[in-house]
Amino acid sequence: MKAVIYKKYGPPKVLEMVDIPKPQPKDNEVLVKIYATTVTSGDVRLRSSNFPPLVWFPARLIFGLFKPKKEILGHEFSGIIEAIGKDVHKFKVGDEIFATPTMTNSGSYTEYISIPQDRKKGVLALKPKTLSFKEAAALPIGGMTALFLLNKANLGKGQQVLIYGGSGSVGSYAIQIAAKQDANVVAVCSTSNFDMVKSLGATRAIDYKKEDYTTCEDKFDIVFDAVGKTSKSKAQKVLKQGGRFASVKSLTSLDQDHLNQLKEMAEMGKIKPYIDQTFSLSNIIEAHEYVDSGRKKGNVVVEIINTEDKSTEDIEH
Repeated sequence: MKAVIYKKYGPPKVLEMVDIPKPQPKDNEVLVKIYATTVTSGDVRLRSSNFPPLVWFPARLIFGLFKPKKEILGHEFSGIIEAIGKDVHKFKVGDEIFATPTMTNSGSYTEYISIPQDRKKGVLALKPKTLSFKEAAALPIGGMTALFLLNKANLGKGQQVLIYGGSGSVGSYAIQIAAKQDANVVAVCSTSNFDMVKSLGATRAIDYKKEDYTTCEDKFDIVFDAVGKTSKSKAQKVLKQGGRFASVKSLTSLDQDHLNQLKEMAEMGKIKPYIDQTFSLSNIIEAHEYVDSGRKKGNVVVEIINTEDKSTEDIEH
């Protein structure tokens, strides 16, 4: 089967397409034929080893000091279960699923992946019926991160919420989740993305290039840093007494309950992945170059199987 690997850290050109053996599911695993995956900020950070100075060495110890320990990137995907191990009872062959493998498991830049049915090495659920494979592939990482951090910040109905980096993947989900709680959402992004964030539920937008959000006269119950580019000390200037600061720089955890919640929210029409661009697996280098450029809005999808070129029967089987 085809897979994209990288054997050294560096620019997008370190990615290469290779043939590797198709995995066989273990007793507690499902074998998934992948239809779509994404390029996340985590993928480009691991590929380039572009970690902040204070965590660079610990990160390299974890992920590989001189070369990557895990050669296949890809943090989220959607697809159809093709085979199951003898102990699998939560899923069956033919199920459409969306999932995320863990940082230490095999990545999803490949045609097939084996993943456990429990959360020890991945989190997976049936694909929301309302979403395409492309949309479902883009939901787990950004969606779970936004949901985890907003829950940690005690998001409640009718609050005042500022989302710094509202046009990114995590930010786009955070806007929608907060808006569905009837929050008054102010998004910080560039002017070119104002229409996007307002379409997702932001009531107002601030261009970070023209205005410092900390000079805003409004006070907020939550300041959510969705891109890791502001700080608690800055946020304190616009937080209400007892207000909470949340940031993607803090530790998050994969949670099956959160993925299940996102599935329900998607099927109820409360949340929808924003897809900026779609690339094929053979154009994975171009996909990484685009994300590296800093122009990405929402999510960048890598389509492994183009469902638009297939009949319903082909897709179901």
